[in-house]
Formats: sequence, structure tokens, C-alpha cells
Amino acid sequence: MTLAPTGLPVEACIPQLVDALSARSRCILVAPPGSGKTTLAPIRLLESGLLGDNERIVMLEPRKLAARAAARRMAQLLGEKVGDTVGYQTRDERIIGAGTRIEVLTEGVLTRRLQHDPDLPGVGVVIFDEVHERNLPGDLGLALLLHAQRSLGTAQRVVLMSATPDTERWSEYLDNDGEVPVVSSDGTLFPVDIDWWHAPTVRKGQRRDSDRLENKVADTVFRALRETDGDILVFLPGIGEIRRAIEVSSRVVDPNVDLFPLAGALSQAEQDAALAPSRPGRRRIVFSTDIAESSLTVDGVRVVIDSGLARSPRFDPNTGMSKLLMGNVSRASADQRAGRAGRLGPGRAYRLWPQAEHRSRRAHIEPEILQVDLAGLALELAAWGVGIDEIRFLDQPPRATFDQAGELLTMLEALDGDGRVTDRGRAMLAVPLHPRLAAMVVGAHDTDVWTACLLAALLEDRDVVRAPAGRRDDIPEDLSWRIECIDDLASDDRIDRRAAARVREQARDILRRSERTATSGSARPNRVGSLLLRAYPDRLAVRKTGAGQFQLRTGNAAWVPKESDLADEQFIVAADVDGDRKNTRVRLGAAISADDITDLLAEHVTVKNSVTWDRERNDIVNSIEWRLDGMKLRDVRQKPAPGPDATAALVERVRSTSLQALPWGPTAESLVERVRFLHSHDPRWPDWTNKALIASLDEWLAPYLAGCTSKSDLDNLDLSIVLRSGLPYDLGAHLDELAPVHVTLSNGRQMRITYRGDDTPMLSARAQHFFGTSVHPSIMNGAVPLVVELLSPADRPIQLTSDLPTFWAGTWSEVRKDMAGRYPKHDWPVNPAT
Repeated sequence: MTLAPTGLPVEACIPQLVDALSARSRCILVAPPGSGKTTLAPIRLLESGLLGDNERIVMLEPRKLAARAAARRMAQLLGEKVGDTVGYQTRDERIIGAGTRIEVLTEGVLTRRLQHDPDLPGVGVVIFDEVHERNLPGDLGLALLLHAQRSLGTAQRVVLMSATPDTERWSEYLDNDGEVPVVSSDGTLFPVDIDWWHAPTVRKGQRRDSDRLENKVADTVFRALRETDGDILVFLPGIGEIRRAIEVSSRVVDPNVDLFPLAGALSQAEQDAALAPSRPGRRRIVFSTDIAESSLTVDGVRVVIDSGLARSPRFDPNTGMSKLLMGNVSRASADQRAGRAGRLGPGRAYRLWPQAEHRSRRAHIEPEILQVDLAGLALELAAWGVGIDEIRFLDQPPRATFDQAGELLTMLEALDGDGRVTDRGRAMLAVPLHPRLAAMVVGAHDTDVWTACLLAALLEDRDVVRAPAGRRDDIPEDLSWRIECIDDLASDDRIDRRAAARVREQARDILRRSERTATSGSARPNRVGSLLLRAYPDRLAVRKTGAGQFQLRTGNAAWVPKESDLADEQFIVAADVDGDRKNTRVRLGAAISADDITDLLAEHVTVKNSVTWDRERNDIVNSIEWRLDGMKLRDVRQKPAPGPDATAALVERVRSTSLQALPWGPTAESLVERVRFLHSHDPRWPDWTNKALIASLDEWLAPYLAGCTSKSDLDNLDLSIVLRSGLPYDLGAHLDELAPVHVTLSNGRQMRITYRGDDTPMLSARAQHFFGTSVHPSIMNGAVPLVVELLSPADRPIQLTSDLPTFWAGTWSEVRKDMAGRYPKHDWPVNPAT
């Protein structure tokens, strides 16, 4: 079928495009929005004879809505239905027939096809549309295609199309010689007047509701309806802002004005309604995301209202993934948006920011590959079988970010220790999710997979909980409660029911795409924590002292409010955090049990058995402790079994108490002092100072603790026997002879000797006990006279002497006079020796 001339501006450069592809096989087509490049160029290339009879054209679009709209428009031009000559495939849909020659794909679909078969059999031309948007999937698909052509010799022709490409850089990238031809279409673009935002004057004390985005949009819509003709296209960052702006704007528009939302998150019917032409006699206002900026044309537009905001993928350290974060658009994007008002004639663009601010904005869009999480890219390259240094990108990914992605994939078991993709990693690639969430879905048990799909859909999108105005801190952190509400297991007014329905729909798609079977008919909220751990093994946290205080596996502190449902949990997994890295706030998370942690991270869990002294029990216990890195998961305490560990623990208890844990009694204490005395006179005797006894516990005490398992066993030791058995036999036999416990005085009285270590042993008693003693008592076969301490009847010292007979004969008379005066009732003989 040959298409009749359309009159679209791009028609004029089609012959040049065909010649360029015939000569070089790669080229760049530059054409402004509305020139027809997306819908006409593929058809004209198909008609040109460049392709073989069975070859197809594949065209890549950055968004599924653009892919669907482009395929429908081409089919309409050909007078056919989608699926005949022209078909499309997105992540969610495939309408491609046996006779389809032009396939419009979203960028990620090409990567999947290349991974399946890098030859791309039957494909003659690959067109990358809107390459200036620099989406990561588009950059990856092109890099893989060029790598396959260099390494495998595949020969598909490649066309890059855009309104504003950096032709010099793209030419050098496609061909190192920089000889890639550039084909340009002038197109037709009418002048567009720019109207800048001026904040209204607000009197003191008056509330500035006009600062709210939806109010600024409604005020500008009201102006545009009065000042201009034609349909209006409003650019807003997301579906939430779109719905709020429509709600407020509906209060200021006439009944003959129709308001339509346009976003990728909407149903196909809603998208079709927004793209349909205006009805006669009515004006149309389309509130759109940046999807209408370049990849999609909304017919009939003469006016643009630009919020100057967009959501684009950025690496979000709070979630550990790339998420759509709101920010200012670049100056180039603002110009592209304004140009949408100049396709049909002179137009006007209302910009909702001051002209002075415009100059501070970035000139161009920052490539996603330089600012997003690269876990998905790293997994794709591992599956492709190349390292980051073996494949060329227009902008090479940051090495540090790429290495971090590899570390995460290894932790998720998507890569092995050598960086090769595992079977789990390949299964993850088939699931259209961030690798964290894909690991969760792929690794879930059949009974948990529906819960995992709901959780993945919830974490990929915005929260389903309505935050009270200005009170984000009041949003509950518990993801288990959210899953209950989303799956209709519980009801709560704080849940956005429309958002919950969208999560369920996305979960069903994830379940289908993962080719899993859910054996449970409903979600299992109690499994959320263990599922999260599959996605966030690095975000496990254990509670410290104090409600709501946690320590992450990384060692950093984390917290939730004391009133949070998670505050008293022993372990939680955090899915969304923010704040200070050293003490971060957990925004979303769920509780998990120690058993689940041990089961899921078994390879990383160490089990330590130790027999130690337990202060609380005042006894030794056998502690079995499960630890993950520096985090204690759980422990069990029980009575130890007899053996070396129990013996060592008891010995250590004695050592740590400086021997005080031993059952000392008078006999044992006296024995130690006697040996210390003998050692001071004869070094053959062992050193029984405290320091020496502690140092030699393993020699003299440990053998007697064999079989002991408790403090009571220690208390029941006969320490004097233990100590005495440690004496060398040849010395021990003479102990009582050389250093007896008692001595018998010459008056026949037996007295206990007090040994004092290195000092001379002593006898201490009232003077009357020594009356009749004519020979001074001694030990060590008479070599060492004992120190005699005579006490008064009141047991106060009255004399120390080492020669009692001399004392009796000498100073005793003076002592006797003093004592007789104080204690007249007692006997004080003149000569005590007799």
C-alpha cells in the first residue's frame, strides 16, 4: 500500500533520508514537533524499497502512550486497523499481527528482544524516536544494538530522530569517524508569545493561596480563556497535580469548555478521550504530564500553560531506587513545550515562573544515566556478558554508581561473586521492576507472591495514604497495614481508594509478567517484613534501648516516632528513609521476626556457642547466639554440659574475681599463708601470692573442675585439699613440721599460729595464757621464733616480743604494775615463767 502525499513538512526530506540510509546505514533525522517525523518517516521508509520482503521496521518510543498513539495514527493514515501493517508493543500490551511491518515498541521491549536474540532476525531498520530525552532504557537499547553490530556483524539500519539532538555528539557516537549524515526538516512553527508569571500583590495578613500550583493554574486558565482562542495544553508534573488543577479550574471555566487529564497512569479510555479532537463549538483544555512535550502531539492546541515542573527519574537514597522526583524543567524543555502552541498558527505560552528565574535553569535535560540508580543497567550488562568498560554509551555511567549497583546485585543474589549473572538474576530481568523489587517477587514463595506483587506495586508508585495538609510526619510507617487496606482486608479513611485500586491493577500485571502462580487468594500482611528483606537486605534494623530507636545493619542509627506501630518491634526492615544519614527517619517499613531473618540470610548468619558467667543468674550459662554482621538476632541461654568450655568459664570466673569466687575458709586461708611464709624463707616452696595463684589457675585449679558445670560445683570444692595437692610431694610432707597450724607452749597450752605472708608468724592471746612459759615458742625446727602478742583482759595489746623469757625477767615488772592497777581482779605474778 502506498500512502498519498500528506503535506506534512517531513515529506520534503524523505528522499534525503532514504539516500543517507542506503549509503551509510546510520543517520540522524532532525525535525521539529508536529512535522510528522514519528508517524510518516517509518511509512515512507517501508515504501522506499530499503527493506527486504520479510523485513520489518522497529521504532522505539520513550513512553507507552506515545507508542500506542503513534501506531494508531500510522494505521489511520494507511486506512487500516492497528495490528495490520502497523502494530505496537509495550510492557503491558502487544498488538502485532503476522503481516505487521512496522512495530512501535517502548524502549525496554527492545532490550528484552536483544537479550533474547541479539541478531534481531527479520528487523531491517531500528528507529530511536525522541533521543534527546536521554532515557536510560533508550541509551541502553542503543548501546546493546551497536555492540551487537560490532561483535556479531548484524546489519540493521539505525535512525535517530529528535527535534533537538546534539547532532555532533550523536554522529561521533554512531560512527567513530563522525561521518553519520544528518537529515533536517525545517517544518513550520509559528511565533509564540511568552507570558511570564507575576505574583499577585497580597495585603498584609492575607493568605497567599495563589502560591498553590492548582490555584496558579486555575487563575491562568481563566486568563487564557478570555485572552486567546483554540485549545489549551497545560503541563503539570504528575497525575496528582493534574487532578487537583482540574478540580480547581472547573470552578472558573464556562460550561462549553471540556477538561481532560492526560498521563501514562490513566486508563486507555481516559487517554483516548484527551487526544480526541474538540467537539464543534467547544474548547478543550488538556492537563498533561511531560508526555505531550515531544513524544505525543495533541491536535488543536494554540495555547500552552507551563508549570515549569516535571517528574523525572532520580536515584533516591531514601528508597534505594530510582523514583520519579519533581524538579524544574530545563530551558530547552520549556521551549519545546511552548512550541506546541505554534503548530497551527501564532500562539501563546503562559509560564508559571518569573522571567528572572528562567535564566538560572539548566539549558538541557540531564541524561538519566548520569543521575539514576544503575542496578537495572548493571544487571542487563551482566546478562549481556560484558563489563562497563566493554560497551560504549553516549555518556559513560559513573563508575562509583555502577560499582555500588554491582554490590547491591550481589547482595540480592542476582550476581555471583565473580559478577556473573545467576539464574535468579535472569529471572529478575523478566520482571519489569527495579532489581530490589524484582528480587522480592522472584524469591517469594507461591503463598506470598501476591503479597509481594502488591508490595512491589505500592513501593514503585506514590504512597496510597493521604497525608494531612502539612503533616507528613503523621503518616503511619507500617507497610503491613497498607497491604491490609489495599487488599481490602481492612478499611481506613486515610487510604486513597483510587490509588489502592491502581496498586492492585499494577500488582496483577506484575504477577502476570513474572509468570508466577499465587496460591493464596489474598494478601498475607504478616509476611511483609520477610518479603521486604529480600528487597532491602541492607535496610534491616534492630531495636536499641528506648522505643523507636534502631540500628541499621550498616551500623547507622534509625528511628520512628515512639507512638509508631513499629516503635516496640525488635526487628524492622526499612523501605523508605530520610533525614540525617547518621540517624535517619524510617518513613516506610515493616516488622520481621528473628527466625525469618535467620532463614532468609542463613549464609550470612553466624552461630556462636559460648559458656560464660551470667551476672543475672550468678552462674555460668551456655549462650547460643545468632548474629548477622554486628547485629545480634537472638540468643538462647541454657545450662552448659560438662567439658572444657564449662571448666574454662569457671576458671575465668575465679580469675575475674581475683580468687574471691573460690570457697575460702580458715583452713584454706591458713594453708596459703603458711606456704607463703615458707616460700619467703626457702624459694623451693611455691609462690602462692594472689598474683601467682591467678596466673597458674589452669595448673592447680582447672583439673579439679573437670565435670563441674555450675557455681554450686565451685562452692562445694574443698579448697584446702585442692591447694595442698598442688604442693610438690617432697615439700608437702614437711609442711606441718616446718609451719604447723598450732604450737604447744612449755606450759602445755596449745595455741593457733597466725601466719602473715612474708612477716614472722604470731601468737596472740591474753597474757595469762602465757604464764608458766619459760621457753619461747618457735617453728621451722626452732629456727624462727614466733612473735608473741600479749593482750590485756580487755584484749588490747600490751606487749610484742620474740623472746618471752627475757621479757619476763626484764620489763614485765613495769607492765605488771600498770596491769595490776587497771585490772586488780586478775592475777599478775611477779615471775610468770614459773
